[in-house]
Amino acid sequence: MLDRLQALADRYEKLSELLCDPDVASEPKRLRELSKEQSDLQPTYTAYMEYKQVSEQLDDAKVMQNEKLDDDMREMVKMEIDELSARMAQLEEEIHVLLLPKDPNDDKNVIVEIRGAAGGDEAALFASDLYRMYMKFADTQGWRVELMEASESDLGGFKEVIFMVTGKGAYSKLKYESGAHRVQRIPVTESGGRIHTSTSTVAVMPEVEEVEVEILDKDIRVDTYCSSGAGGQSVNTTKSAVRVLHVPTGIMAQCQDGKSQNENKAKALQVLRARISDLKRQEEEAKYAGERKSKVGTGDRSERIRTYNYPQSRVTDHRIGLTLHKLDSVLNGDMEEIINALTLTAQTELMERENLA
Repeated sequence: MLDRLQALADRYEKLSELLCDPDVASEPKRLRELSKEQSDLQPTYTAYMEYKQVSEQLDDAKVMQNEKLDDDMREMVKMEIDELSARMAQLEEEIHVLLLPKDPNDDKNVIVEIRGAAGGDEAALFASDLYRMYMKFADTQGWRVELMEASESDLGGFKEVIFMVTGKGAYSKLKYESGAHRVQRIPVTESGGRIHTSTSTVAVMPEVEEVEVEILDKDIRVDTYCSSGAGGQSVNTTKSAVRVLHVPTGIMAQCQDGKSQNENKAKALQVLRARISDLKRQEEEAKYAGERKSKVGTGDRSERIRTYNYPQSRVTDHRIGLTLHKLDSVLNGDMEEIINALTLTAQTELMERENLA
């Protein structure tokens, strides 16, 4: 491990030199690439530098412990050794996590799709609650949210809502949200006060660049139509809404919330690329279906991952057995505790697999 860390440190310091080179500064593309590489290495480099410093201090303290000291000084040295040893162990754990293989999509923006599933109007209302939850969480992270497509129900919920979240680390924090989310509460349409169970599905896909998934003009069919509001009521008379069908896969995407037909087509193609990439990912994972599945799930939107229970103000993530009694707080975007627990579980599993490899 130490050899690998030293190699990373050498590369980090070499990058610092390159970034000060006038020739590199004159090449914007290379400058961006090297800056990103250094930024990715910085947490590991910083942890390793502190690890080396603490290790040297610990060695010095152990040498001092063997010298002739009075009782007070010996007690102080012992306390210092205990503190340094604890920090060493903590740094080793942090470094193990930092050295784990990185998901290449973690820093990407994401496209999120939420759909009302079982439960009719109540499922659509719950879909709008989930959309609001992610909006508020994005605010806490300093991310930007852009609505791409929405289909409202008669009661004001969402039959379907698609949006993009733009910001550093968006995929790394939202990728475990894919799956079926279940709500247990008394619907507004229920006159007898009975608790109903409804579900909405969430799909989180990393944004895909054009160079990653090439869509040929001959492989798509583009239709235009007038955009409409809730219940199908026409809200404009120009054919600005766009529907794009990818003929080879049968995957479709549409957008009507942009200001122009060109803007809607660009957004629809963005969603289409993400869906095609997601299909390929699922096909690859299906090849290894016989292997042990991760506790944090496969990303399959049919997999029930979480329950939101209103009567008990309880949120339970079924993948890791985490239950929090602060439903209102979670629905207001306080998702950090859940996401951190899911991330820790995934990292722990990855470390176990790395040790077995």
